[in-house]
Amino acid sequence: MLYQLFTIVVPVFICAAIGFFWAKSGRHYDTEMVTSLVSAIGVPALVLSTLLTVDIDISALGQMAGITIGFLVIIAGAGFLLLKGMNYSVRSYLPALVFPNTGNVGIPLSLFAFGAEGMALAVAYFSVCIVFQFTVGVAISSGSASPRTLLRVPTLWSVALAVILMSLGIQLPEWTMNTIELLAGFTIPLMLITLGISLQRLHVSTYGKTFIISIFRLAIGFAVSLAIAEALDLEGVMRGVLILQSTLPVAVFNYLFAQKYNTDPETVAGAVVLSTIMSFASLPILLWFLL
Repeated sequence: MLYQLFTIVVPVFICAAIGFFWAKSGRHYDTEMVTSLVSAIGVPALVLSTLLTVDIDISALGQMAGITIGFLVIIAGAGFLLLKGMNYSVRSYLPALVFPNTGNVGIPLSLFAFGAEGMALAVAYFSVCIVFQFTVGVAISSGSASPRTLLRVPTLWSVALAVILMSLGIQLPEWTMNTIELLAGFTIPLMLITLGISLQRLHVSTYGKTFIISIFRLAIGFAVSLAIAEALDLEGVMRGVLILQSTLPVAVFNYLFAQKYNTDPETVAGAVVLSTIMSFASLPILLWFLL
């Protein structure tokens, strides 16, 4: 079991560490360009490659998507009550409480822990999160909603295309799939390296709110996902991926939106760093529990 945990966690640590020490050495890394490249090309290619090549029932992907929506609604309600009860800004901190780092950390961990099926379910979970984060999350941070924002999320279009092709049983030409898989290949390493870059550049400046947000993101994420898994009698890979993805640290995108809309980016940046450190420290225990 210890060796299995080692093989799951260490590759993620090493890739993130490469980014961390690259930034620490003062070498140039265009985070904005890489993030745009991964978001617009890498992730859509990864979604298509995973969903079209993994032998998994489309109903299982739909079930994971529906469960993810339920999880987000429940944790958003709990987060809203917590922030109101502590007289904290909902606009500033609710997205950080709701949206975990299901891409940079969740997808590779699900792949190493649960194989190709786990990665496919993790992609379904991630796709729902990214759609909600770029719509509802942006609306909370900016204070206004724009339905057209949804149309500018490439992941949504790749998921829709994959579902259509899977439903109709259409197979893409070999050269097309080879191209998609080639583009998908750079996505996970770049996401993890960029995470390491972000951890080096971001800093914890306010410990009170930062600690509360970090603890809530991890602890309540675990509690809510475990309760959902028990209530729905989920087993195997579906249960494991749900709990793993739900118990991850604050997503880096929350900091980018906080910075863009000036909603206390210093505290959100600290929550990204602190919750990631806490998550890395607790991951072996969480994976031991799930496996």
